[in-house]
Amino acid sequence: MAVTPERRRLLADTQPVIVDPVAGLIDIPLPPSVSLLPATWASRIVIVLVAAGVAVAAWRLLRHFRANRYRRAALAELDRLLQTQGGAPEGMAASLALLVRQTALDAFPRETIAPLAGAGWLAFLDRSYGGDEFSQGAGRLLATAPYGRTTADAGDLTALQDLVRRWIRGHHV
Repeated sequence: MAVTPERRRLLADTQPVIVDPVAGLIDIPLPPSVSLLPATWASRIVIVLVAAGVAVAAWRLLRHFRANRYRRAALAELDRLLQTQGGAPEGMAASLALLVRQTALDAFPRETIAPLAGAGWLAFLDRSYGGDEFSQGAGRLLATAPYGRTTADAGDLTALQDLVRRWIRGHHV
């Protein structure tokens, strides 16, 4: 068959029909969303127990932190006292005795602490600390320092400061 000019014009005028290849596709069904809640009851129980354990631990930590607030305040006061008085021995033993007394009044019942003085006070400090450094060692200065001028050398005051710091950190209520 011969291609005539008229037929050539008809072939050039016809546009090819473009068929959309995506039009016939079907959407894939999506799977259901994954739940954040575990599927088994055992897992749920474990999660509840872990959450309860964390809550109890946080509560106990907060209670411990609040119960030892007086210790942090006493240690801060001791540091302030050591910075302000520096190496001056005048009044240092009396200030330390006052600090120990105030800390003991914060930690122990007032009826127990208030009447104590002298050897009884030092024996109480030894019992609460678990040693005999107050009645036999550098802590003896605490019994007489608030009531009069005590002369202590720098070594005794340093030992007393260390003992007071250890007592504040480690006494048992």
